[in-house]
Amino acid sequence: MSRPLLQRLLASVIVLGALMASGCAHHAHKPVSKAETGFVDIDMGISLRRMVVHNPAPKGTVLFLHGFPETLYTWKDIALALGDDYEVHAIDWPGYGLSSRPTADKFSYAPRDYARVLKAYIRKAGIDTSKLTIYATDIGALPALLLALEEPDIARTIIVGDFAPLNRPQYMYESLQSLKSQPSAELARVQLNKNREDVLKNAYRRGLPKETQFDITRELEDDMSRGWGHGEMTSADAFYHYYSHFTRDQEYFESNLGRLKTPVKVVWGENDIYIKKEMGIEFAGKTHAELTLLPEIGHYPHLQNPQQTIEEIRASFR
Repeated sequence: MSRPLLQRLLASVIVLGALMASGCAHHAHKPVSKAETGFVDIDMGISLRRMVVHNPAPKGTVLFLHGFPETLYTWKDIALALGDDYEVHAIDWPGYGLSSRPTADKFSYAPRDYARVLKAYIRKAGIDTSKLTIYATDIGALPALLLALEEPDIARTIIVGDFAPLNRPQYMYESLQSLKSQPSAELARVQLNKNREDVLKNAYRRGLPKETQFDITRELEDDMSRGWGHGEMTSADAFYHYYSHFTRDQEYFESNLGRLKTPVKVVWGENDIYIKKEMGIEFAGKTHAELTLLPEIGHYPHLQNPQQTIEEIRASFR
């Protein structure tokens, strides 16, 4: 090999090595996503605890809405995993976590009132709704859809699942059916508060065979426990008040389904015992929404298989 050719080859190797080192250094210094928690005051005299994962150049924004008996820490690991590409928000609903607990005579905890809270938060947080995906489960889903009836551009996509958009008690767990009317609702509230420890430890395991049962993070477990009795109203009480208006808001929603223009995706745990998959199948059929049934998954897909949730979010932006 000639000396000039050898010199050129050596120079190429040196340049390539420098580029690789530079790339590794850039990767090593890439900011690690952090979840920042704080509080934001919105209308109706309510303060919401929120979690935000910031991104200096996000591809879009994600807003997570939890169910019962969860808190925003439900979403922490998922939010951090998405933080490299998106700005991610999560809130505690009034009555949950460390958010406000106004008395029921001042705030009804109804799905339509949660919808107003959601609208106020989106505005207060300055979220660009044209680049927003809302992922809502359980009690968080109907408020998001009620808001979409009034504001079709509230999000580019709403992903919902494992909730009761329609008044179909036959698809619901017996204890949930009992919350829909008195006097059984009051008895159910007492029982939920009495069985607090069992609810917090086993709600997400119930109905799953042993081989598919799973644990939640200690951080989430502790936060749900702390949040349950934060203030004078427990999370079970808030859940009770939500259900006291549930049938009214379900029937309003179904009678106005023709106004739903926001793109909706339905994701459902096939083994959900609380809200059977038939509810999701009927809802998806009525709204012509894409439906994904997750085999061997229960009522909490985002806890049982968080990677599936991450993939659903990423797919919504493609």
